[in-house]
Amino acid sequence: MPIRNTLRIAFKAIRRNKVRSGLTMLGVIIGVASVIAMIALGSGARASIDAQIQSQGTNVIYVSAGSFGRGPGAVRGGAGTITTLTLEDARAIAEEVPSVALVSPMVRGRAQVVAGNQNWNTQMEGGNEDYIAIRNWTLRSGENYTARDILLADKVCLLGSSVALILFPDSDPVGQVIRVRNLPFRVLGVLNPKGQGQFGQDQDDVIVAPYTTLQKKLLGVTHLNQITVSASSADAVEPTAVEITRLLRQRHRTTSAEDDDFTVRTVEEMAATRVEMANTMTMLLMSVASVSLLVGGIGIMNIMLVSVTERTREIGIRKALGAKRRDILWQFLTEAMTLTGVGGLLGIAIGGGFAVIVNAVSPFPAAFQPQWVGAAFVSSLVVGLFFGLWPALKAAKLDPIDALRYE
Repeated sequence: MPIRNTLRIAFKAIRRNKVRSGLTMLGVIIGVASVIAMIALGSGARASIDAQIQSQGTNVIYVSAGSFGRGPGAVRGGAGTITTLTLEDARAIAEEVPSVALVSPMVRGRAQVVAGNQNWNTQMEGGNEDYIAIRNWTLRSGENYTARDILLADKVCLLGSSVALILFPDSDPVGQVIRVRNLPFRVLGVLNPKGQGQFGQDQDDVIVAPYTTLQKKLLGVTHLNQITVSASSADAVEPTAVEITRLLRQRHRTTSAEDDDFTVRTVEEMAATRVEMANTMTMLLMSVASVSLLVGGIGIMNIMLVSVTERTREIGIRKALGAKRRDILWQFLTEAMTLTGVGGLLGIAIGGGFAVIVNAVSPFPAAFQPQWVGAAFVSSLVVGLFFGLWPALKAAKLDPIDALRYE
């Protein structure tokens, strides 16, 4: 029988019982829509993590004071809790690790900031003139501080976009003077917004200044909280981190991770756990959605078995008129695959619509993946083929004489 005739008979049989066909497709629609929606949410989460990784900077490696390891004699402080990193460590990294492109010593602390009648408590970050380049941070206006500002520990700074908006809602901050813990700082520039960081913090709620200024005039310290490093290329990030670890162990006279008084981490490493969690959650949700598709397939099988019983005489007449087993088999398989195929298309539309709505009305990212449309549609056809096979075989094996006698 020509495929066109088979499809025409299949659609006619489906239209004959519109409500039953619609209810039968509902399981497939829900299953496919759930799969598409879960893929969209998982892809959106991974895209968000990738964007946050990019916002951290160019091939960045963070060297922090302190370690989460346990030494043989005592529990060491967490990263950032002790004061073993020095400016000499930063210089050694810059001079002795060939794959390092840029290095910035870094100190940080929080401070109350006042500008006119506005005030705000914000994060203070001190680095050298390369700090914003390492972080891939560009200036919206103004200019960066220079090596001379660092040498003289000048009271100059760059404002994050959130701080600039709070302190200067109606004016240009560049050239203005703000007070940080009663010390006057001149604003040299305003940084372009970076958005949310890996751990949900506002990366733009920050003031960046020369690290020497924070050390000598604001915090009164000589150590570094962190050394921020940029590797020469993306492929060099991991080898560079290993080389920095080796160098600092030599300088700090430690021999293993358990004895380290520092922590070396890459941005990719910091994000790996979140990526793994996102992938695990996506797989879990897709497993639940796949159950819906399985239930829909069972519904297809049930309805097709009912359809075979109802149309036993029709099958007998067709066989008496010369229809072969493969014609009957293909007819019922086509009906099952048509039901699941139409259900799959509706499910794709609903799942894609859900992703669009989530992006529009909620903070949760959802990225609709067009390449999954074909996979979802093929999956729905495979469900129809698999669960329609038994009813189709049962119809094909009917004896024409017994079928014609059926009441």
